[in-house]
Amino acid sequence: MSLPKASEKPPKSTLPSFAERFPMSTQTVHLALRRFGFTFAGDGSHAACLAAGADGGWYPESWRLPGDGPAVPTGLASAEGLRSQVLALPDGRVLVCRPDGPDGEGHAVVLLAAGEPEVLLASVRLPALRLLALPEATATTASASASAEPVAVLLGTDGRPVTSVWLLAADGSAPRAVAELPGLCGGGVWLDAAGRLLALDRLAGGRLKTVVLDLELGVTTPLLELGEESNDRLVLFDPASGFGMLRSDAPGVDRLGWALIGGAEPVRFPDCLHQPGRLLRPVAAAPGRGPGEEPQVVLQVDHGAASALVLWRAGERRLRPLPVPPGRWGGVGHWSAAGLRMPYSAPDRPAALATLDVAALLAAEPLAGSAPMALPLALAPLNGGAPQAGSGTAAAGAEPVGWRLDGSAGPGDGGRWRAAQCLELAGPAGPVEAVVYGGESWLSAPHLVLALHGGPADAWRLEFDPALQRIAADGTAVLAPNQRGSTGYGPQYAAAVNGAWGGPDLEDVLALLEGVAGQRAALGLEPPALFGVSYGAFLALLAAAHAPAGSVARCAVVAPFLSGRRLLAEAGAPVRALTARLGGDLEVADARGPRDVLRVAPLLSAPLLVVHGDRDEVVPVGQSRALRHELLRLGRLEGVDFRYVEVAGAGHELLAEEGSAVLHELLAAFLRTGRPA
Repeated sequence: MSLPKASEKPPKSTLPSFAERFPMSTQTVHLALRRFGFTFAGDGSHAACLAAGADGGWYPESWRLPGDGPAVPTGLASAEGLRSQVLALPDGRVLVCRPDGPDGEGHAVVLLAAGEPEVLLASVRLPALRLLALPEATATTASASASAEPVAVLLGTDGRPVTSVWLLAADGSAPRAVAELPGLCGGGVWLDAAGRLLALDRLAGGRLKTVVLDLELGVTTPLLELGEESNDRLVLFDPASGFGMLRSDAPGVDRLGWALIGGAEPVRFPDCLHQPGRLLRPVAAAPGRGPGEEPQVVLQVDHGAASALVLWRAGERRLRPLPVPPGRWGGVGHWSAAGLRMPYSAPDRPAALATLDVAALLAAEPLAGSAPMALPLALAPLNGGAPQAGSGTAAAGAEPVGWRLDGSAGPGDGGRWRAAQCLELAGPAGPVEAVVYGGESWLSAPHLVLALHGGPADAWRLEFDPALQRIAADGTAVLAPNQRGSTGYGPQYAAAVNGAWGGPDLEDVLALLEGVAGQRAALGLEPPALFGVSYGAFLALLAAAHAPAGSVARCAVVAPFLSGRRLLAEAGAPVRALTARLGGDLEVADARGPRDVLRVAPLLSAPLLVVHGDRDEVVPVGQSRALRHELLRLGRLEGVDFRYVEVAGAGHELLAEEGSAVLHELLAAFLRTGRPA
């Protein structure tokens, strides 16, 4: 079936342009609601990240991390995109690596400081470029001087299996070429405090092995060779003791192990570090270890929507849980005498930097409500009442001793963000975990939205989400499930939709939709609304078409595609490769027929809102234009049966780009009333 083509482009959105509504501020004080990409200076005195306020415009932040006080963020007046990288320097300045050039195939590296114009340090014509921080001693020396001492390492590739390495100084001199290494190199763990020996993970011949690059000589030597066919990579190293942690599949499955690098003892793979279905990530080793003391490492444990922290002592056969609040940790950190600093977010706490006193946490009592609550849908609370702000798992109990969160912004009106909790609901093939806004009476809220995440290789997390927060702000409950195909629940769960887009995941969504709609109908409440973004938008449209009549109040989709095959035919090369790898072009053979939104468009009866950016680089806007054209051909009235908003200048991440606050308002109003704001 060929892709219908509209006879003309749809009318442009009446929304003001992003530049008109949200001009870039030159102030250094911002109310950040989103942060990601945290890095720490080698000495731990500063951190940096990308941040965005309510309007979604991204900018770099520099964080001062004093030894005896709260972390202090300062916004830098530089408009950035989601593909920019930041690197903290010990003096508070920030390196930014951003795509450059009309084709996006180059990168510019600039130096930023509060109140000063940016300084261009390098322009590199490579499509992929990474920044790596120097170790503590080297970084401090280089930052304190005005000489040509390096402040960072650059790793670049041009599509060939070759990695170029440079040393970058902050004085404006050209990057100094170090080496061209065969293979694609990632990772980056320093083996010495002087900044000469850098461990890199090299992919060559289909195997991933850690090699050591001598930055003075420009040569590499093997470091980890546990087996000829194994993938072995170093993930953490303490230069003072030689203690290192590695990840390898030499034992038969991918596992964490440890060893004294360079010693005669073999690598050990403790059973406590092997937890199927959970991802364990070493974050930082304890500083200042005394003679005879076992190395101590804090690890992040990711499972499902939330993450946890544990302490492991080398030689012990157990992990010691740290009683931290439920939420999502950032996977990176710096541990010094001032404490362990890590990025943290929860549904009612925008991402910021947490400072942890590990010893105090170990001595504290475990927090209640830190694990998902098993709850069959039929037993969900039905006692009525509007959802309450601040209710839910994330807000349960008092703050633990040994924990502080700095820089997490509150609502502009002085109120509180809506909290959320993790629940497990019964699905057709087993439990389905969901992030739920609306307190204990979420199922009986006046309005309820079933929100579907993008991907498919993605998931909702127990973290702050501005779009969901805005939907929930007016008392609308939100049920955000991680149906089959979501990540974070083990490889089998994630692979359930490989070659079956709109298969097992659609069955999970329809089962939840039927259960929720039935429970609400028994109370005389309207059925749930559907909301989805990207792959979730595709899934929401299929669910709206296949759901029983009257079980969907309304449906709002952002950047939908129509089918895997139609996406494969129209998208760019990276998306085509991803679609083919995940089997998006394969048909699901069952009674529901092809998973093609255009073919089921006659079944779309609920009020519909379609939003798409006209510069979407992932899902071409032609997908939504074709849907609009088909709805018009079927006799649907635009502005009555459906609404179409094409946002000028917006890309695929339009709910996180500059001006996104306007779209959050639009979506929240439509999902609550069926009418856009």
